[in-house]
Amino acid sequence: MQNRLKKLCIYLPVVFTGLFLSACENDINKVKAIAAADATKPIQITTGANIILSDSALVKAQLTAPLLIQYDTKENPYQLMPKGVKVVFYNPQIKEDANIIADTGYYYSQKDLIIFKKNVVATRNDGTVYRSEELLWDKNKKQAYSNKKVVMTKPNGDEMRGTSFVTDDKLQNPKFQNSTAIIHVDGSMQQ
Repeated sequence: MQNRLKKLCIYLPVVFTGLFLSACENDINKVKAIAAADATKPIQITTGANIILSDSALVKAQLTAPLLIQYDTKENPYQLMPKGVKVVFYNPQIKEDANIIADTGYYYSQKDLIIFKKNVVATRNDGTVYRSEELLWDKNKKQAYSNKKVVMTKPNGDEMRGTSFVTDDKLQNPKFQNSTAIIHVDGSMQQ
Protein backbone atom coordinates (compact mmCIF):
# COMPACT_ATOMS: atom_id res chain seq x y z
CA MET A 1 0.00 0.00 0.00
CA GLN A 2 2.82 2.37 0.84
CA ASN A 3 4.47 1.59 -2.52
CA ARG A 4 1.29 2.57 -4.31
CA LEU A 5 1.04 5.76 -2.29
CA LYS A 6 4.69 6.64 -3.07
CA LYS A 7 4.14 6.01 -6.78
CA LEU A 8 0.97 8.08 -6.71
CA CYS A 9 2.84 10.93 -4.96
CA ILE A 10 5.54 10.81 -7.65
CA TYR A 11 3.29 10.43 -10.70
CA LEU A 12 0.48 12.76 -9.68
CA PRO A 13 2.60 15.99 -9.79
CA VAL A 14 4.11 14.91 -13.10
CA VAL A 15 0.64 14.32 -14.61
CA PHE A 16 -0.68 17.68 -13.30
CA THR A 17 2.40 19.51 -14.60
CA GLY A 18 1.94 17.92 -18.03
CA LEU A 19 -1.74 18.84 -18.09
CA PHE A 20 -0.97 22.38 -16.93
CA LEU A 21 1.72 22.92 -19.58
CA SER A 22 -0.45 21.55 -22.38
CA ALA A 23 -3.31 23.79 -21.26
CA CYS A 24 -1.00 26.82 -21.30
CA GLU A 25 0.25 25.93 -24.77
CA ASN A 26 -3.28 25.75 -26.13
CA ASP A 27 -4.16 29.06 -24.50
CA ILE A 28 -1.05 30.71 -25.97
CA ASN A 29 -1.96 29.38 -29.42
CA LYS A 30 -5.48 30.72 -29.03
CA VAL A 31 -4.15 34.11 -27.98
CA LYS A 32 -1.85 34.19 -31.03
CA ALA A 33 -4.73 33.25 -33.33
CA ILE A 34 -6.97 35.95 -31.85
CA ALA A 35 -4.20 38.55 -32.15
CA ALA A 36 -3.58 37.61 -35.78
CA ALA A 37 -7.30 37.84 -36.56
CA ASP A 38 -7.52 41.25 -34.86
CA ALA A 39 -4.63 42.58 -36.97
CA THR A 40 -6.78 42.19 -40.08
CA LYS A 41 -9.72 44.11 -38.58
CA PRO A 42 -9.98 47.84 -39.13
CA ILE A 43 -9.29 50.05 -36.13
CA GLN A 44 -10.97 53.13 -37.59
CA ILE A 45 -13.46 53.80 -40.39
CA THR A 46 -13.93 57.35 -41.70
CA THR A 47 -16.50 58.51 -44.23
CA GLY A 48 -15.98 61.69 -46.22
CA ALA A 49 -12.23 61.85 -45.53
CA ASN A 50 -10.52 65.15 -46.40
CA ILE A 51 -6.81 65.25 -45.52
CA ILE A 52 -4.49 68.22 -46.07
CA LEU A 53 -0.83 67.33 -46.68
CA SER A 54 1.58 70.13 -45.85
CA ASP A 55 5.31 70.74 -45.51
CA SER A 56 6.77 73.64 -43.52
CA ALA A 57 3.26 75.15 -43.15
CA LEU A 58 2.74 75.15 -46.93
CA VAL A 59 -0.19 73.18 -48.33
CA LYS A 60 1.24 70.65 -50.81
CA ALA A 61 -1.73 68.39 -51.51
CA GLN A 62 -5.25 67.48 -50.48
CA LEU A 63 -6.53 63.90 -50.34
CA THR A 64 -10.27 63.15 -50.43
CA ALA A 65 -11.98 59.77 -50.24
CA PRO A 66 -15.59 58.79 -49.58
CA LEU A 67 -14.42 55.94 -47.31
CA LEU A 68 -11.11 55.52 -45.48
CA ILE A 69 -10.40 52.38 -43.45
CA GLN A 70 -7.37 52.30 -41.16
CA TYR A 71 -5.60 49.01 -40.39
CA ASP A 72 -3.00 48.80 -37.64
CA THR A 73 -0.90 45.83 -38.71
CA LYS A 74 2.25 45.44 -36.66
CA GLU A 75 4.81 45.63 -39.47
CA ASN A 76 3.08 47.92 -41.94
CA PRO A 77 0.02 49.94 -40.85
CA TYR A 78 -1.98 51.37 -43.75
CA GLN A 79 -5.16 53.11 -44.79
CA LEU A 80 -7.41 51.71 -47.49
CA MET A 81 -9.66 53.86 -49.68
CA PRO A 82 -11.84 51.22 -51.39
CA LYS A 83 -14.49 53.54 -52.89
CA GLY A 84 -12.19 55.92 -54.72
CA VAL A 85 -9.53 58.52 -53.95
CA LYS A 86 -8.49 61.89 -55.32
CA VAL A 87 -5.30 63.79 -54.57
CA VAL A 88 -4.90 67.40 -55.70
CA PHE A 89 -1.35 68.83 -55.79
CA TYR A 90 -0.86 72.56 -55.19
CA ASN A 91 1.86 75.02 -56.16
CA PRO A 92 3.18 77.60 -53.63
CA GLN A 93 0.35 79.99 -54.60
CA ILE A 94 -2.12 77.23 -53.62
CA LYS A 95 -3.29 76.78 -57.19
CA GLU A 96 -3.81 73.27 -58.56
CA ASP A 97 -0.73 71.85 -60.33
CA ALA A 98 -2.03 68.32 -60.91
CA ASN A 99 -4.42 65.70 -59.61
CA ILE A 100 -4.68 61.93 -59.45
CA ILE A 101 -7.91 59.94 -59.18
CA ALA A 102 -8.36 56.18 -58.87
CA ASP A 103 -10.95 53.58 -57.93
CA THR A 104 -8.87 52.36 -54.96
CA GLY A 105 -6.05 53.80 -52.88
CA TYR A 106 -3.64 52.63 -50.17
CA TYR A 107 -1.64 54.95 -47.93
CA TYR A 108 1.35 53.52 -46.05
CA SER A 109 2.28 56.15 -43.47
CA GLN A 110 5.62 54.62 -42.41
CA LYS A 111 6.86 54.69 -46.01
CA ASP A 112 4.99 57.91 -46.94
CA LEU A 113 3.69 56.05 -50.00
CA ILE A 114 0.29 56.23 -51.71
CA ILE A 115 -0.64 53.47 -54.16
CA PHE A 116 -3.43 54.23 -56.62
CA LYS A 117 -5.09 51.21 -58.27
CA LYS A 118 -7.68 50.62 -61.00
CA ASN A 119 -8.61 53.27 -63.54
CA VAL A 120 -5.86 55.65 -62.46
CA VAL A 121 -5.98 59.04 -64.19
CA ALA A 122 -3.36 61.69 -63.41
CA THR A 123 -3.88 65.13 -64.95
CA ARG A 124 -1.47 68.07 -65.05
CA ASN A 125 -2.71 71.66 -65.16
CA ASP A 126 -1.53 71.96 -68.81
CA GLY A 127 -3.99 69.20 -69.81
CA THR A 128 -1.51 66.32 -70.10
CA VAL A 129 -3.16 63.09 -68.91
CA TYR A 130 -1.57 59.85 -67.70
CA ARG A 131 -3.65 56.64 -67.56
CA SER A 132 -2.67 53.35 -65.95
CA GLU A 133 -3.99 50.57 -63.72
CA GLU A 134 -1.51 51.48 -60.98
CA LEU A 135 0.47 54.53 -59.91
CA LEU A 136 2.68 54.92 -56.85
CA TRP A 137 3.42 58.32 -55.33
CA ASP A 138 6.46 58.27 -53.05
CA LYS A 139 6.48 61.47 -51.00
CA ASN A 140 9.99 60.86 -49.62
CA LYS A 141 11.56 60.37 -53.05
CA LYS A 142 9.33 63.10 -54.53
CA GLN A 143 8.40 60.93 -57.48
CA ALA A 144 5.53 59.05 -59.05
CA TYR A 145 6.02 55.79 -60.93
CA SER A 146 4.29 52.73 -62.30
CA ASN A 147 5.39 49.25 -63.27
CA LYS A 148 2.19 48.79 -65.28
CA LYS A 149 1.41 49.95 -68.81
CA VAL A 150 0.90 53.69 -68.99
CA VAL A 151 -0.43 56.05 -71.66
CA MET A 152 0.36 59.78 -71.64
CA THR A 153 -1.80 62.00 -73.84
CA LYS A 154 -0.95 65.66 -74.46
CA PRO A 155 -3.60 68.31 -75.22
CA ASN A 156 -2.55 68.41 -78.92
CA GLY A 157 -3.23 64.65 -79.26
CA ASP A 158 0.38 63.44 -79.05
CA GLU A 159 0.51 60.12 -77.23
CA MET A 160 3.29 58.20 -75.49
CA ARG A 161 2.91 54.59 -74.32
CA GLY A 162 5.25 52.60 -72.14
CA THR A 163 5.44 49.38 -70.16
CA SER A 164 6.36 51.45 -67.09
CA PHE A 165 7.46 54.97 -66.23
CA VAL A 166 8.85 57.27 -63.56
CA THR A 167 8.41 61.03 -63.13
CA ASP A 168 8.79 63.73 -60.51
CA ASP A 169 5.99 64.36 -58.01
CA LYS A 170 4.60 67.16 -60.24
CA LEU A 171 4.28 64.74 -63.21
CA GLN A 172 6.56 67.07 -65.21
CA ASN A 173 9.51 64.96 -66.42
CA PRO A 174 8.35 61.45 -67.36
CA LYS A 175 10.72 58.69 -68.45
CA PHE A 176 9.07 55.73 -70.17
CA GLN A 177 10.44 52.22 -70.60
CA ASN A 178 9.80 50.29 -73.84
CA SER A 179 7.96 53.28 -75.26
CA THR A 180 6.13 54.00 -78.49
CA ALA A 181 4.68 57.34 -79.54
CA ILE A 182 2.20 58.95 -81.88
CA ILE A 183 3.27 62.53 -82.62
CA HIS A 184 1.34 64.98 -84.76
CA VAL A 185 3.55 66.95 -87.16
CA ASP A 186 2.10 69.65 -89.45
CA GLY A 187 -1.42 68.34 -88.95
CA SER A 188 -0.56 64.76 -90.01
CA MET A 189 0.07 61.71 -87.90
CA GLN A 190 3.55 60.16 -87.68
CA GLN A 191 4.33 56.91 -85.92
